[in-house]
Amino acid sequence: MLLSRAALPAAVLTLAAGLTACTPVADVEPAPDAANPDCATVMVALPSELAGEQQRETDSQSSSAWGDPSKIILRCGVPVPGPTTEQCATVNGIDWILQEDETTWTATTYGREPAIEVIFNPEEVSSSTLLVQLENSVSRIEPTRECVSSNDLELPAQ
Repeated sequence: MLLSRAALPAAVLTLAAGLTACTPVADVEPAPDAANPDCATVMVALPSELAGEQQRETDSQSSSAWGDPSKIILRCGVPVPGPTTEQCATVNGIDWILQEDETTWTATTYGREPAIEVIFNPEEVSSSTLLVQLENSVSRIEPTRECVSSNDLELPAQ
């Protein structure tokens, strides 16, 4: 079967649409401050592979996903956390507040504005690998505060 010159572009577009449908776009709710210009510097530096999962396209600004279905979701521009008693871990110079739910963990940068949130299932993705691999991207936002523990505080003499 021969295609006319007019039918060829339509056939190519149809084929391209079919090929891009192989990996659906991840539906991610945008963060409130997703338009912050500092998020753009983070987004362009994200790794194409994270904790063994391939990056895929999302439908919102300043977000990314890895895996199909998504194993890791990242959003830049989430509300900046203030002082907290939540668990805080420092990984390669980046402070992360870690919150555990039944099936997912949320790691949110502490002391950086805008803040970055990463959601993942720790049974499917290693938090240590994930957070280490995000260092290069996240470090593009300069820290203004750091996590401290009660051992770091100087209490007044009684």
